[in-house]
Amino acid sequence: MRQVELHREHVVLRRAVLGMRMAVNVRVSDFLGVAVRGIDEAQMLVLVHRDPALTIPLGTSSDAEEISSAWQMWSDIFRLPRLTEPPPRTPSPRRRRRNAIRARRPKFLVRRRAGASLNGTSVHRDEREIIARD
Repeated sequence: MRQVELHREHVVLRRAVLGMRMAVNVRVSDFLGVAVRGIDEAQMLVLVHRDPALTIPLGTSSDAEEISSAWQMWSDIFRLPRLTEPPPRTPSPRRRRRNAIRARRPKFLVRRRAGASLNGTSVHRDEREIIARD
């Protein structure tokens, strides 16, 4: 169940996801356009977004003249193009999994080069060192 508030500049979607209420504010310019989709005998007028979950139905009718006049009206109100077919969906990029970073080296080890000597000094082994104290 979702509630939709339509304004000229933005659209507010209010819905509950797993019991948590949320409001999504989307600019009208983020929508692709107003499209007509056929459902058997009736046609539905929708406000098309790139994310199918944000696509908003505007109305349904079996009268072709009514749909065409409403299509023109909604297109003029929102200043969006009229779409004849739904645009081809491009899948959104996959989100990274939580454990994707677990196999990587820690950040401070990535900055430090492994096996590098300190300040270019050489290390002498198996020699006796003389340390002078002040």
